[in-house]
Amino acid sequence: MRLLTRPPRIKVLEGIGAIGDGRITTLTNDKATVKSSMGDREYKVVLIREGDAVFRAYSNDNGTIYRGYVGYPIISFMMIKDILPLDREVMKAMTGVPWKELNEKYQKYAVVENLVLTRAEKMGVSRVVIDDYVNLVLKKLSLLKIYFDESLEKY
Repeated sequence: MRLLTRPPRIKVLEGIGAIGDGRITTLTNDKATVKSSMGDREYKVVLIREGDAVFRAYSNDNGTIYRGYVGYPIISFMMIKDILPLDREVMKAMTGVPWKELNEKYQKYAVVENLVLTRAEKMGVSRVVIDDYVNLVLKKLSLLKIYFDESLEKY
């Protein structure tokens, strides 16, 4: 098992966007599936609480497996389970974003985040509100210890 690191800021927005798009299916208290923004992939998520702020987790998304950070499927499931905060206004602003398409086209999270924030502003949601929300989620995540447990793949 290895401790997962803090994700890039944009993963918080991708996570809440997945909820807004209705791409999460809760299977049990510990398990869910999350469809990708293009609908071509489905990620398995398993999250088991080991203590107040300690979790064992599994997700087969690239960020979690290959880059070692808390990927957006885990973030989404933690929001659904009230472990991380969910802001309905931010969620609405992040609904319908073609994340994969934008990430592949621009290949820089900062550029994609700026595009998405500009889009949100046009929808009436302030950049400051979204930044404050992302900072809050990242702060809460930093207080948790989330361990990647590959054995949960078979769970």
